[in-house]
Amino acid sequence: MEIDHLTIPVRTYEAGKRFYADALAPLGFRLLLDWPHRRRAYFGVESTLSSLWVVESTFAGALDVALALSDEASVIAFHTAALAAGARSLAEPGAGYEFSREGYSARIADFDGNAIEAVYRAPAAARVAA
Repeated sequence: MEIDHLTIPVRTYEAGKRFYADALAPLGFRLLLDWPHRRRAYFGVESTLSSLWVVESTFAGALDVALALSDEASVIAFHTAALAAGARSLAEPGAGYEFSREGYSARIADFDGNAIEAVYRAPAAARVAA
């Protein structure tokens, strides 16, 4: 099973759109569809369907999600970009993922309090060699 998209609830559409455009840029995400009159912005990787939807909502601050990334550098790039865009760091990039010692992760809170974690889990072969 694969998740088709994730909705990130934000208090203010314009601020949320700007923040996530900056924070997700190092991961290759771009604004693919902007729907201002519905207070929605759809982000994804070029030539794919949108997968992260930023939507103005009264549920802002209720999200807690972890994004699976392909390497440690991507975790660091996301954390750095999110802080530059105004996020608060909840966990600096590093080894020792909360549930497993084989992970490398960082965690931020956006300006509404949504928690976004970036996680890289090394393939089993890489963990054995380490």
